[in-house]
Amino acid sequence: MRTRSRPPSPRTAIASLALTAAVLSACTSSGAPSAPRARANEPVDEGLTEEIAEQQELSDERAEALEEATAAGTVGIVEAIHRDPSPGWAGERTVNRTGNDWEPAIAADPNAPYVYILHNRYGGEDACASGCPDPAMILHVSDDGGRTWGPERFLCRCKGIGGQFDPLIDVVPDTGDVVAVWMNGFKIQFARSTDHGATWSKPTWIHPDVRWGDKPNLALSPDGQDVYVQFNGPTGGDAYSAVSHDGGVTWSTTKITESDRYYYDYGGAVLPNGDVVFGQVSFTYSGPDNAAEGVKRVHVFTSHDDGATWSEAVVDELELGRECTSRSCYGDFYDSGPSLVADDDGDLVIVYNGASQHFGPQTVYARSSKNGGNTWSDRVQLSKDGVNAAFPAAAGEGNDGVRVWFMAQRNHRWQVWYRTSDDLGATWSTREKLSDATSGTVYKHPTGFDEVYGDYGEIAITSDGHTVGVWGEGASYYGPGGVWFNRQT
Repeated sequence: MRTRSRPPSPRTAIASLALTAAVLSACTSSGAPSAPRARANEPVDEGLTEEIAEQQELSDERAEALEEATAAGTVGIVEAIHRDPSPGWAGERTVNRTGNDWEPAIAADPNAPYVYILHNRYGGEDACASGCPDPAMILHVSDDGGRTWGPERFLCRCKGIGGQFDPLIDVVPDTGDVVAVWMNGFKIQFARSTDHGATWSKPTWIHPDVRWGDKPNLALSPDGQDVYVQFNGPTGGDAYSAVSHDGGVTWSTTKITESDRYYYDYGGAVLPNGDVVFGQVSFTYSGPDNAAEGVKRVHVFTSHDDGATWSEAVVDELELGRECTSRSCYGDFYDSGPSLVADDDGDLVIVYNGASQHFGPQTVYARSSKNGGNTWSDRVQLSKDGVNAAFPAAAGEGNDGVRVWFMAQRNHRWQVWYRTSDDLGATWSTREKLSDATSGTVYKHPTGFDEVYGDYGEIAITSDGHTVGVWGEGASYYGPGGVWFNRQT
C-alpha cells in the first residue's frame, strides 16, 4: 500500500498460507490473469504473506476506529465548518461529510474544465451486495474546475477483491482520456476512461510476471500511448518498472534495483524528448522490529530508451526525522517521499523533506535540473526552521513554473501551506494557508488538525490556471479521517 508498507516484522509473521491463497484468489476477479499459486512442494512467498497480514491489520484497525467513532457520534462533520480562507482561495472543504476517506490523488484536464479526485474509503456503502472491496476506490468528477462536483461513484465493482489501495489518476493531455492506476490487494491495476470517468475499461494487471507489487506511481506521455509505472516488489523492497507502449493494453516489467534498501516511488514525468524520470525515497529497515535506521536517501531514476533500462542517482541524503506517535502509526511515517515534476519544456523540480539531525524536525527542500536530471541545483528551503514539515506535493507549469503545498507541524497540530516559483525553484512566493477550516470535525482545531491521514496528497492546475490541492486529515493514523481540498478562485 502507499501507506509505505514496511518490510515484514515478527508480529506479522504468523500470517497463514490460507490467508495468502484467499487474497490472491480475490485479486483475480478484475479479469486479470490469476496469480501463481504455491504448490505443496513450493516455498510460500513469505514477503507477500506478511504484507497481506499488515494490510489486513490496518484495514481492521480502521474499521474498528470507524465503529468506535460512529458509536461516539464523532464521524465526519459534527458541527458547523468555520473557515478563514487566504486571499484568492475558496476555502477548505471535504469531499464527503461522513466518509472515512484516505490518501487522495487529483488530476486536471489542461484543455477542458474537468477535475478528478480519486481516493479509497474505509467503510461506508458497498459497490455491490456482497464481496466488494473495503476499502474501495471512490471517484469524484467536476466539470467546472472544481467549483462543483457530481455524484461520487465507485471506480469499479471489482467483486471478490478484499481491498483497494494507492490511487493514481491522470489526464492524457492530447485526448482528455483519464487513466487510473491502483492496487487490488497487491496486484497493480490500470484502467482508462474515454468519457470523463463515467465508464472505464476492464482493469488490467500490469505485472503478471512479478508475483506482487506495492506503492506504484505513474508517468504518462502526452498522447497517452506510453505509460510508465514504478513500484516496489517481492525482493526486499527493490524497485520495478512496468511499461506499456500501446496505451496500457500490454505491459512489460523490469527490475531496476538490487539493494538492501527499501524503495518507495512518489512521482514521475515523461519529458518532451521522450526521456522518463521518476523520484523515489529509500530506507534501510535493519533496526529493532525491522524499524528504519540509518539515513534516508532521495533518488532519481532516468530512462533514455523508453523504459528498457534505467540509471539511478542519489539527489540527497538526510537523517530520519521526528517519529510519529499517534495511534497505530509507525515511526518513519513523517519521512515522506519526494514529489518530482516537469515544466512544459522538460525542466525538473524535485521537492522533498528530511532532517539534519537524527529524529529532529524535518525541513522541506526543492532542487531543480535543466538537463533531465543529470545534475541538480543546490537545495532551497521551503519550510521554516525548527518546524517539522513533510508530505510535499508539486505541479509544474509553463516555463520554469512550479506550485507546491506541504504540511508543517507546530504544537502537535498540522497545517497545509502553499508556495509558488516562476524561476524553477530558485525563489519562492510567501506562503499561504490552505487548511483554513478551524472547526467541523473532532480533529479540526483553530491551530490546525490532529494528524495527517495518508502519507501523500496531490496538487493540480486547472485549464484556467487555478490550483486545486487535495490531502487527508484525521484524528490519528488509526482514524477516522477525511479527504479535504481547496481551490483558487
